[in-house]
Amino acid sequence: MSTIPLLDPSDGLTWAIERGTGALAQKMCLEWIEFTMERAVARMPVEGNTQPFGLFHGGAYVVLGESLGSMHANFHAQVTAEGASRLAVGVDINATHTRSARSGWVTGTCLPLHLGRSLTVHEIVYRDDEGRRLSTVRITNLIREV
Repeated sequence: MSTIPLLDPSDGLTWAIERGTGALAQKMCLEWIEFTMERAVARMPVEGNTQPFGLFHGGAYVVLGESLGSMHANFHAQVTAEGASRLAVGVDINATHTRSARSGWVTGTCLPLHLGRSLTVHEIVYRDDEGRRLSTVRITNLIREV
C-alpha cells in the first residue's frame, strides 16, 4: 500500500485547481470558485451546454454534480487518509430539475450530508445568476484504499 502526504484542509481551492476538472468538465468550462472541508462551489456557463431547445442540459447538471461531489469526497478521503492512499468513486447519483436556465451561468454549491470513513453523501444545489434554484443533485461515493 502506498502512502501519500496528508493534505492541508485549509488549502482546498488550490488542491482542486491543481487537480483539474477532468477532460469532460474542462470541455464544459467548469470553473472552481470555492473549495473547503465545509463546501465546494463551481460554475458552468449555459452557453455551449444546452440541449436542442436552448435550455441548460440536464446531463450538464449531473456532470457538474459528479465533479463537485466526487472531488469533495476525494478531498475528504485524502485529508483523513491516516497515511493510506484512498480514492473516492461515485456509486450513485440522481438529479431533480425544477427550473430551466437559458443564459448566464449555473452555479453549484455542494454540501456534505455524510462524511464517513468508507462512504460520503453530498447534495449539490444549482442556482442561476438571479439566485433561483434550478436543480438538486445527490451523489454517494465509496471510499476505498488503492
